[in-house]
Amino acid sequence: MIKNGTRLASQVCDTQVIVVRSADSLDDLRCGGAPMVALDAERSGDLDPAFAAGTVMGKRYVDETGAEVLVTKAGAGTLAVGETALSLKEAKPLPASD
Repeated sequence: MIKNGTRLASQVCDTQVIVVRSADSLDDLRCGGAPMVALDAERSGDLDPAFAAGTVMGKRYVDETGAEVLVTKAGAGTLAVGETALSLKEAKPLPASD
């Protein structure tokens, strides 16, 4: 299982992430259609056009199990668990300060 704080990189684009909240689903974390790998691992493969929506640096992405990753370097690939794209985590509204 992937631990909190693990840094991963895409094999097919520039995307890099750090795991904020781990879950079993992250064992199948992909970017651009290819499995994510350790930062120092060999990279190879081509970007899948179906998973080419891109990532935004500094944004958090979540799945339905509660897993959460933070993008530390933006890229062209879409973050996904298997075939299911992760969703952008919305910022919580600040309380009113009347």
